[in-house]
Amino acid sequence: MSGQHRDKPSGDSTELLRTACVHAGVPYGSAELLREGENTIFRLPGGIIARISRAGQEKVAAKEVTVSRWLEENGFPAVRALALPGAAHQPVVISGHAVTFWQELPPHRHGTPREVAAALRALHAIPPPTGFTLDPLSPMTRLRERIEGARTLTAADRHWLRNRVETLTSRYNSLPPGLPLSAVHGDAWGGNLVVTPDGQTVLLDLERFSIGPPEWDLVSTAIKHSSFAWITAGEYAEFVEVYGHDVTNWSGFETLRDIRELRMACYVAQQASKDDGWQSEARKRVDSIRGLLGPRPWPWQPAL
Repeated sequence: MSGQHRDKPSGDSTELLRTACVHAGVPYGSAELLREGENTIFRLPGGIIARISRAGQEKVAAKEVTVSRWLEENGFPAVRALALPGAAHQPVVISGHAVTFWQELPPHRHGTPREVAAALRALHAIPPPTGFTLDPLSPMTRLRERIEGARTLTAADRHWLRNRVETLTSRYNSLPPGLPLSAVHGDAWGGNLVVTPDGQTVLLDLERFSIGPPEWDLVSTAIKHSSFAWITAGEYAEFVEVYGHDVTNWSGFETLRDIRELRMACYVAQQASKDDGWQSEARKRVDSIRGLLGPRPWPWQPAL
């Protein structure tokens, strides 16, 4: 696990991390802030990455650690949770914040569509875990909170988006039969499936792991071509060839596509409330899904 964006840490986060390190038996040393947002990421001495969740996320953090160890047991390359010394267990919870510790990844790049397809095919083939329970996929999670938290939305936008959530929730609950349910990553794009210098694809960000339709993971790459033209037809054809299934031919594709586009629009709309630099992109995305900018592909800019 790693990060790229460096900001000045808050005093609260550094003190919280210092306390968590003491409880975990991990050296604090000269902690380096990598990213501060919904999750705050630090690099510690010895190739250790510490991740501080937002308050109230202890269950999610515990799931990430459990999933990481399950994937390791199945020989699947993913970020590895650190084995803490003594009797310490992850996550370490300090003042309501779950802190987890991970092995730092070597330098890496985003996965190509072909590499993402190979990783997803292997992931979806792993039998669901028996030693713990993964919750069912919930693709509408936090959408309502994002809509209410996006202060730059107009009243008309907010009304339309609320109705869209209700409509897509109903459509998702009536999906037609598709591929057999499996463990799914939940946010399977090239930035969460990275490649190390030795050519190994490594899965990152395990917080949305669940049991659900594998098509949900496939849609993320499909819409890069059909909705935004971020990848070529040839690259998408390679993705389909390697995975062995074209999700765009499934009758449930449009429902999952529409949900993913809605999530992407609402994320940027919420970011625009914090950073004026996002406002133009947020406006473009909301107008697109409202049908005001013509047919796909839409001119969205990737929000990395």
